[in-house]
This record gives sequence, structure tokens and C-alpha cells, in this order.
Amino acid sequence: MSLSSHLQELKRKHQTLSDHVEDLQRSPGVDDLELAKLKKKKLQIKEEITRLATH
Repeated sequence: MSLSSHLQELKRKHQTLSDHVEDLQRSPGVDDLELAKLKKKKLQIKEEITRLATH
């Protein structure tokens, strides 16, 4: 997989997680632990995108 396609895939995953987090935050009775895990995963992906994009 090329760097460019890997970055595109990471960006897609980040956007999907972002959409999911937003949906969960709007729903009643959201599981705070699940939400925190998703936010952490989203941040990890964002950090990897930034790291790869600067090299």
C-alpha cells in the first residue's frame, strides 16, 4: 500500500469515527466508556495521519 493510499484510508477511518462519536453524543443514555474509547482511537488515528503527512 502506498503512503498516499494509507493516508486516505486513515482519513476515512477518522471521519467514520468522528461521525459515530457525534451520533453517540446526540443519543440518550450514551455509554461514556465506549465514547471515551472511540475518542481515544480517533485521536490515535489523527496523530498517525499527522506523523505520516510530515515525513
